[in-house]
Amino acid sequence: MSITIITIILLASMLILLALGVPISFALGGVSAIFAVFFWGFDHLYILASASYGNLQDLNLAAIPMFVMMGWVLQLSGIADDLFETMSVWLGNIRGGLAMGVILVSTLFAAICGELVAAIFTISTIALPPMIKRGYDKILTVGCVMAGALLGLIIPPSIEVIVYCSMTGESIGRMYLGTFIPGLLLATLYIIYIAIRCHKNPELGPPMSMHTRITWEDRFISLKGVVAPLILLSIIIGGIYSGAITPMEASSVGATGAFICAIIYGRFNLKMLKESVIMTLKVSTMIAWLLIGVGTFSAVYNGIGALDLAKNISQALPGGGWNVILITQISLIFFGMFLDDFAVIMIFAPIFVTAVKPLGFDPLWYGVLFMINMQLSFLTPPYGFALFCMRAAVPKGIELSMKEIYRAAIPFILIQVSCLILVMIFKPIATWLPHLLIR
Repeated sequence: MSITIITIILLASMLILLALGVPISFALGGVSAIFAVFFWGFDHLYILASASYGNLQDLNLAAIPMFVMMGWVLQLSGIADDLFETMSVWLGNIRGGLAMGVILVSTLFAAICGELVAAIFTISTIALPPMIKRGYDKILTVGCVMAGALLGLIIPPSIEVIVYCSMTGESIGRMYLGTFIPGLLLATLYIIYIAIRCHKNPELGPPMSMHTRITWEDRFISLKGVVAPLILLSIIIGGIYSGAITPMEASSVGATGAFICAIIYGRFNLKMLKESVIMTLKVSTMIAWLLIGVGTFSAVYNGIGALDLAKNISQALPGGGWNVILITQISLIFFGMFLDDFAVIMIFAPIFVTAVKPLGFDPLWYGVLFMINMQLSFLTPPYGFALFCMRAAVPKGIELSMKEIYRAAIPFILIQVSCLILVMIFKPIATWLPHLLIR
């Protein structure tokens, strides 16, 4: 049986199990075990256990629970609410100001949390009701929330970037530097789009009424609620980029600093501590099980020649290396519609990077493209993961159909495609900062 046919059967079996509701880690592990027995017999099942254990041994993965803990502590202590309130005070008087504020809050929250589900639920809860109450267009508001929440996939300290580096062997520090400018570029493009739309159609994002005008004194007073978390983020990001601390050390600093922020604002309590620990355990164990499932999948798939297949296909395709880049990007969009972000990264990153490296492309640049594409695939109808997260996160009292969510996503999908194309054409957007700071 050829490796091509085996690949089709393997992926089809996995998708069928997922459609039947089997958790993805068990779908991957079960299919892998069946194929391992079929090709190698029961005597070689120990290979799966060894591969799973090997996947969990990467020390860089130790940063994930700490960053998750940092995000949930700051979220449950109300820091996200403070950020949105500050942005509404500073930007509420201009057209589309609250929508721009959502993007800015999402950018900051991405650096605080970096977890898609938490970001969508948090930002939709604090932003949707007040914006719709003030007359903002519902479609524009929902699009801002979804697109803003997805910034956490690339803006450091992104958990997904850590997983990507663990799967491909790329440096976390270099990847953080590589995704930083594209992340800010994407946020800037969102804000420019909102400003243009609200300038042409003021009814989409009306400013505050005259009797609720904010003074400069009010603006500066509002900053006191965000000083501590901004200092914490500056320490983390500055420490990583300067080389003073490693990403793993930064995660410990971040988690400790999050508790200090909660204490400073008088919001530390046992309930908040319990919920943040539980959520950290849930996210961390989910990633651990995925690593186990993907470890067995990779052991079987690589054992039957997947990496050689990827190399051969990439070198045999007509049109040169750029065809490989385009095909892998389109494939990511497709699989991102059906699979969790961590699963897509764990399964396809090693295979695609193996296909791209022999063609002479910079693996750091390709990694940045990969992460930008993760955002795009999660927002693409009909099965983009962020679309269904948004549907589940809508607060009570707000009517929102899936058709409206699809409409809200379309402009931001086009912006993400534009950003992806810009990074493809102008590679220094992704590589300039890492080459400048890391020699």
